[in-house]
Parts: sequence; structure tokens; C-alpha cells
Amino acid sequence: MTLQEDIINQLGVKPIIDPEQEIRNSIDFLKAYLYKHPFLKSYVLGISGGQDSTLAGRLAQLAIEEMRAETKDDSYKFIAVRLPYGVQLDEADAQRALAFIQPDVSLVVNIKESADAMTQAVEATGSTVSDFNKGNIKARSRMIAQYALAGSHSGAVIGTDHAAENITGFFTKFGDGGADILPLFRLNKRQGKQLLAALGADSALYEKVPTADLEEDKPGLADEVALGVTYRDIDDYLEGKAISQQAQQVIENWWKKTEHKRHLPISIFDDFWK
Repeated sequence: MTLQEDIINQLGVKPIIDPEQEIRNSIDFLKAYLYKHPFLKSYVLGISGGQDSTLAGRLAQLAIEEMRAETKDDSYKFIAVRLPYGVQLDEADAQRALAFIQPDVSLVVNIKESADAMTQAVEATGSTVSDFNKGNIKARSRMIAQYALAGSHSGAVIGTDHAAENITGFFTKFGDGGADILPLFRLNKRQGKQLLAALGADSALYEKVPTADLEEDKPGLADEVALGVTYRDIDDYLEGKAISQQAQQVIENWWKKTEHKRHLPISIFDDFWK
């Protein structure tokens, strides 16, 4: 088995999907988790205005609506939370996403004060917090907020990790990489777009240039620039297609370099550290 085949197998990516069927699979998956854990009454998800949280949010809302109808329990709810750092430059995109998702509850937690306070506290030790490091503090601050809300509303936190993000490790460890359930896992970037199109989303919601937007020195830095490879190449790779040797090397290097992000904390019994 080649490394490409191994990665595809681990991430469960299909070369061709039926978008309607994958929508159904994700909704059923989200519902099954709630049925399995009857003490849970909500899902919580941070909405950025990008493709991934828009898709995960709409799927969650549909799942919750079906839960209410099937159980006759109106306490089930989906909580969408905006998590800006100060003023978000693409706030209009986030509002467009919320209008599409139509969440039961929409909240805002501004993480600027908490992220800045943590940065200052660390720097008070004489340590230097780089712009990149502060970006990770922001991502982890957002996850703290989501888990706090989940704790307040008997909820679980939804993550937006998908195959094209997972393969490159393009997420913050214990930040946006920390969640309870991943309804988009197995889908690549273009497949996520197919699901949004099937759900009737405005194309502006999934044609937007993907960006993590965590670094203040590089505002709006496109994912593809940061990664050094296009999502088209990543998606082709995940679908088992041949791509350029250079693109394949970049992708496989990211996979190897970020293996620690896809692993729970290492114990002495793991082979990983040896």
C-alpha cells in the first residue's frame, strides 16, 4: 500500500460522492450521538463565515430539528456562536452564514480580552509570544468559550475538521482541533462545497477564499498560501488521482510533520514516541 492509499484509507475519503446521501449520513450521525448520550441537549459550534463552519452549522441545525420532531422534546437546540477577536473584518460573511444556517440560538463571545490577557500573562514571565503563537492562543480561547457554553447548556462541541484539513494538520492542536464530534470527517474541500450546493447555499458561502485569519502580521492569509499547495491538488490526492510530484511531496510532508496533531496525548505504551 502506498502512503497515498494509506492516508485515503485512514481518512475515509471517497473518489465520488452522492451529496444528498452524505448530507443524510452527517445528519444521522449527529442524531445518533445525541440518542447515545441522552444527557446531551444541544450542539455548540463557532461560526466564522467560512465554508466549513457554515456546512457543519447547517447540518447541526437540521439534525436538531429532526431530534425535536422525533422525540417531541423541545429542549434540543443548536447554538451558533460568533467568536470574533475584536472586530472581524469579514463579519458580513459570518452574518450571511448565520442567515443560511438559521440556528436556534445565536450568541457572540468576543475573545479579544481573554486572548490578550493570556498573551500578556505569558510575556510577563519574560517569554516572547510570536504572532503565530498568539494566533494559537486565539484558537484555543475560542474553544474554551465553546466548551463553556456547552457546559452551560448540556451540550457537545462540534468540530469542523475535514479530510483536506486533516491531511495537512491545518488546525490548532487543542484549539479548533479539539471537539466532541466531527460531522465533516471523510469529506475533502470540494465535496464540502457539493454538500452546501445541495443544501441550497449561496455560492458566496463556499467560493470564498479559505483563510484561518489568526495572524495579525498576515491578516487574511489564504490557506493555500500558508500550505504551499492548492486545495485542488489536496482534493485530487485524497480522491486517489495523480498530481505533480512537487505537490505530492508537500502534502505528504505536511502529513508526516503534523502526525502529533492527529494523536491523543502520548503515553509510554504508544509506539509513536519510539
